[in-house]
Order: sequence, then structure tokens, then C-alpha cells
Amino acid sequence: MAVDRVERLLRAVAQALNDAGVDYAIIGGNAVAAWVATADDAAVRATRDVDVLIRRTDLGHVTTALRPIGLMPAEVMGVHMFVDSENPNPKTGVHIVFAGELVRPRYTYPAPDPSQRTLSEDGLSIIDLPQLLTMKLQAFRFIDRAHVQDMLDSGLIDERIRNAVPDDLRARLDEISTDDTE
Repeated sequence: MAVDRVERLLRAVAQALNDAGVDYAIIGGNAVAAWVATADDAAVRATRDVDVLIRRTDLGHVTTALRPIGLMPAEVMGVHMFVDSENPNPKTGVHIVFAGELVRPRYTYPAPDPSQRTLSEDGLSIIDLPQLLTMKLQAFRFIDRAHVQDMLDSGLIDERIRNAVPDDLRARLDEISTDDTE
């Protein structure tokens, strides 16, 4: 049931942003799932929220677009998000990442621009694979490492994708690849 809720939320948000003409890209676990599904739909991992990359200048348009689908803006611990107006749980909301800004102060690389995306077969605007991989390697939490492992296991990360990652983050990719072979 939770997986269906996230899928419905993802579709509703994408449709609202598409209808409003907002330039966005799905990132995070849903982006990983979309990419992994292109290679092995049985290897898709569920996620409990929706992560969306936008330009800060579009935040007002995003707020206007998401309000009719029952989402209201909130900020929790410095994270911009939209939560269900009837059940405002930040864990299951729509988390916003701003293009060109550092997601965390310790990060080296800013979030990419939403124009660096591709359309999935079902019309979702998904961040390009090299940018997604860079974001996951930079965050490097347990779930991010698991997502990178999923991308490796599904054969998505070839030499071209590997070379598109900054050198310092490529070492993290090599670490995950090595852990898999031990």
C-alpha cells in the first residue's frame, strides 16, 4: 500500500509540474528506480518519498502547481518540502532540491540543473544517469550506496558513465564496486 501511495504521489506531482510548465527532474530513489527498471524491472527498490530537483526561482510556481493536489509547503531542518495537507508527514512528502546549490554544506558539488534530464517511457522527467550517480556518490549514506549498487548490478554504469563522475567521487564508486566483488 505504501508503494502505491508513493507511486500515486510521484505521478500526481509530475503531472502538476508538467501542466504548470515547470522545469523539473525526479531525483533520489524514484530516479534510481526508473533507471534500474530500464535494465531489470525486478530489481527496482521501493522508496517512501518523492525527491524533485527545481530551480529556486521556480519555487513559487511549484507551490501554486502542487496546492491543488493537496500539498502544502513546509520546511523541516532546512529542507524545503511539500507535505500532504491532511497528513503532513515529512517522511512521506515531496522533498525539494535546488539546482546549482549544495544539498548539504559538506558537499563539494552543487545539484545539477533540471535541464540535465531524460524522459522515461511513461513521461516522467528523470535526472540523467551521470548526474544521479554523482548525487548518490556525494551523499554516500547507506541508502545511497545501496542505490549505486543497484545501478551497478543492473549494468547501468558502463565506462562512459563511470568517467562522467568527478575523480574524487569515482573513488567511492570503485569502493562500492570492490565491495561487491569481495
